Amino acid sequence: MKLAVPSLVSPRLGLLMLGDRLVVAAIHRERVETFTIDAENPAAALRAELDARGLKARTVAIGLSRSAITVKQIELPAVVGETHEMVRFELERHLPTTTDDPAFDFIPLPTEAEPDPGAPEGRRVLIAAADRRVIDTVLRVTDEAKLRPVSITVAAHDLLALVEPNRTERVVWLHRTGDTADVLLLQGASLVFSRSFHAFDDATLLAETRRSLAGGHWRGCDAVWVSGDGAAAASLVDLGAPVSDPPWTARAQDRRAAIASLGGAQELALATAMRRGVRPLDLIPPAIKPRRLSRAEALTTGALAATILITLVALLLPGFMESRRLSRLNREIARIDTEVRAAERVVRDLDRKRHILATVEKINSTAIRPLPVLRELTDIIPADAWLTYVAFDGKGVELTGQAGAASTLIPLLENSPRLERVEFASPVTRGRDREQFRIRAAWEPPGTAAAVSSVAPPTPASPALAPPVPAATSGLPAPGARPAGPRAGSPDASEDVPPRAVPPGRAPGSR
Repeated sequence: MKLAVPSLVSPRLGLLMLGDRLVVAAIHRERVETFTIDAENPAAALRAELDARGLKARTVAIGLSRSAITVKQIELPAVVGETHEMVRFELERHLPTTTDDPAFDFIPLPTEAEPDPGAPEGRRVLIAAADRRVIDTVLRVTDEAKLRPVSITVAAHDLLALVEPNRTERVVWLHRTGDTADVLLLQGASLVFSRSFHAFDDATLLAETRRSLAGGHWRGCDAVWVSGDGAAAASLVDLGAPVSDPPWTARAQDRRAAIASLGGAQELALATAMRRGVRPLDLIPPAIKPRRLSRAEALTTGALAATILITLVALLLPGFMESRRLSRLNREIARIDTEVRAAERVVRDLDRKRHILATVEKINSTAIRPLPVLRELTDIIPADAWLTYVAFDGKGVELTGQAGAASTLIPLLENSPRLERVEFASPVTRGRDREQFRIRAAWEPPGTAAAVSSVAPPTPASPALAPPVPAATSGLPAPGARPAGPRAGSPDASEDVPPRAVPPGRAPGSR
């Protein structure tokens, strides 16, 4: 089941008033329809017909018959003054009635319409005026039909909304509604003069058309357009201009084709409904006339709108461009996010390994380097001495071993560039043929940089925490130890015997 949704676009309504007969044209999107109201109470009949057709129109454009309006060219004096007041003053001499407050409007005529270039300078205008009682009757009908009028014009003048005229041509347009013909004189897209008359035959049509040319101060024309009822008029060829149909716009052709029965009156009502914007020669009272901008006001409003638009663009464009740039960057970041995370993991692994390497280098730089010390001890200690235990710490070195004369080791070690304050750590004990000693020496300050680097030295060795491993436990002599038997190269030495470490408390050579 579908629900009917009310349209937000109000239909455009054109109302042609031909005495007591009303011809209505309604345009709602692509829907176009016309109908005629001929009743004693036209306002009530109009309202009922609109409701029956589902046309929720609120406004209406009213077109009057050309015979009910006075349209005339007048010349204003070339003096400075308000044009509207000057036209009002001249109306008394040109209107057939003596109405105190007539409804009127005027438009300036183009320069090409001036009758005589040598005539005194003045301003020529085209006026349209109607008796106030005609306008009041129109307003009463629309008010009873619950419609708000937006314009009251001559219906034939609104025909200009349906064509695309050549701006350089003078055109005579005859539109027939029944036995009545409306004549429009067009200078390009501008209306110069209009007239209405009864045309019962072609001869009358031709004669009255020639009189209309004289009313517009024309000697001839460039084209003749014919429309409405019985548009064919062979006699108009005698005007000396080609006779053809009006050059309808594409929209007008579509709208005309949508009407099943199109006559002269229906075309006038359609033209009244289709015309937009400011309508020339509009007779609607100023009190209810919709506010429309003049040309100067429209230009000022357009300039102001353009300035505001440029300002908004100048303010918003940088932010818009920045947001697009940020969106593009976010897409790029999302695309490389996986690679970035992998790179961050690699960086973290490198930092961890770099930290470990720095720690190792620090340890290596500050740790005691035993090989140079052992090499020097090997060179210093005499051949008859054995080392059974060597311990290093940050303060110095401790040596335990056996020697023929332990006291001779003190000056030898004192002469070392690495050691100082060499002394016995415990009393010397005498074995069968050797002395057992325990010597402690401190590092020489100048030699500390050569013996110790940047890593913290190990904890001093002690039997409880980190006992030094005696050389005897591995079967090898301590550095600097010498064999107790015959010296290498002596007559008594028959072969090279690897030196053996003598355990403490046992004389070398003893079993």
